[in-house]
Formats: sequence, structure tokens, C-alpha cells
Amino acid sequence: MKTVNPKNNQVDIIHRGHKSYCESIPRVYSGTSYSFCLLNSEPSQTVNTGSTLNRVPLVAIDAVFSVAADTVVLPYTVVTQAKHGNIKVN
Repeated sequence: MKTVNPKNNQVDIIHRGHKSYCESIPRVYSGTSYSFCLLNSEPSQTVNTGSTLNRVPLVAIDAVFSVAADTVVLPYTVVTQAKHGNIKVN
């Protein structure tokens, strides 16, 4: 929901203090793009022990729900993409 109507056409993608390398994401399927930008971030120097559920990364589970939610808001995001363009990251 952070990416459907972001304030100032910008969204911060930060996970555990590490910024994403993404510079922008499209408004169409922006929640899914947000999830993948979490994966495309600065590497962590600590062991990540709490990010799986039955050996499935939580970001993968989130991506499935993001695709479903993005599909529901697709009519809105297509029009908004045409009108305002991509969302800036960080």
C-alpha cells in the first residue's frame, strides 16, 4: 500500500538500515517491484536468521500477496503511471 499513492512521488526502500539500489519503480505492479527492490539492496554483514517461514523467504511470500493486491488496483495504477510516471526510490 506504500506505493499506490506515495507522498511526493517518492518511496523509501530500506531494510534493516540498508538502502535499495533501485532508483525508481513503475506504478504498475509497484508493490511487487518494491519487494524485489528489497532484495536489491546493500549487503548485510550479519547473519539473517529470522527471515524464513518453513525455508521460504518472507519476501517471496510478500511478493505473492503483492501481485494479488497490485492486480486489484491495476486500473488505478495504469492511469496514474501514464499521468505521473515512475516512483522515485530513496
